[in-house]
Amino acid sequence: MRTLYNKVLSAAAHRHAKWWLALVSFIESSIFIIPPDVMIIPMVLADRTKWWRIALTATIASVIGGIGGYLIGVFLFDTLGQSLVDFYSYGDKFGQYMKIYAEWGGWAVFGAGLTPFPYKVITIASGVAKLDLSLFILTSLIARGLRFFCLAGLLFYFGESIKKIIEKYFGPITILIFLAIFACLLLINLSFA
Repeated sequence: MRTLYNKVLSAAAHRHAKWWLALVSFIESSIFIIPPDVMIIPMVLADRTKWWRIALTATIASVIGGIGGYLIGVFLFDTLGQSLVDFYSYGDKFGQYMKIYAEWGGWAVFGAGLTPFPYKVITIASGVAKLDLSLFILTSLIARGLRFFCLAGLLFYFGESIKKIIEKYFGPITILIFLAIFACLLLINLSFA
């Protein structure tokens, strides 16, 4: 695993790093274990003026890869999809997860797209549950965009000084952002009810 991580990290310094980032972002959304954040951090720090291009590349490739995960859930769950779910240790809980997913739908996609939860699990589950594809794409685009643009934007603004904080606390930070957005939307919804 460490070797794979180091290879992905070294791809961030490659002269075709943007294409490697697109590939990692694409496959991470359906089958790969290493998140694109591993490449985004050194790429932005290497040239902070390109932060938005780097975030945009990761976002678009991730959403397209998410559609691939969705299609695995629709057409290949019994073969490839179940193996991937088992690999990430969600196999025994998948039935329970699907009940929660059925209730929350798009919010589950949004939460997984923004937080460190394995996004590939939610993309496959979206296909199994046959979540409306346009809702899946929209929530994925918003969540993945928020995640990658926030990460790249923080690195652009604060530079190297925030790198260690992001690496250490990225999971809790994204969960707090998700909860804050969810709370705001809930309050807006209650005020118009």
